[in-house]
Amino acid sequence: MSLDAIDRDILFHLRQDGRLTNVELAKRVGLTPPPCLRRLKRLEDTGVISGYRAVINPEALGHGLEVMVDIEVSANDLKTIETLEETLTSYEEVIELRRMFGRPDYFLRVVVADHAAYSAFLTNRLTGLPGILRVESHLTMKTVKSAD
Repeated sequence: MSLDAIDRDILFHLRQDGRLTNVELAKRVGLTPPPCLRRLKRLEDTGVISGYRAVINPEALGHGLEVMVDIEVSANDLKTIETLEETLTSYEEVIELRRMFGRPDYFLRVVVADHAAYSAFLTNRLTGLPGILRVESHLTMKTVKSAD
């Protein structure tokens, strides 16, 4: 689907505030509400907009520490990889999981309460999972820019 300047402007404003009313969105992009709503519906129907969500402050949930985790695997068989991915996605602490080209094999974003909670997560959940060769943790000092 080809996006014009108005479509891109709609997307820009919705990224800033996904709860904008159609009337407010139309004002911001210079349209009247009916054509704005048609464009919005088209963006949703074609999959350009795949959903809406609330962005939750992790600290409000007691998740004051975010850790980036690199994982290298030793397994080459599909069953072990599928089991590893299912296990990692089942952990509430893992808020993002990506399989990468090259090294590391996986990239995780993990949120926990504090250093002790991360130590417990690392020891009790990650260490010893079948197929994991190496785990490297990177503690976040400061989030400069986030997609959330």
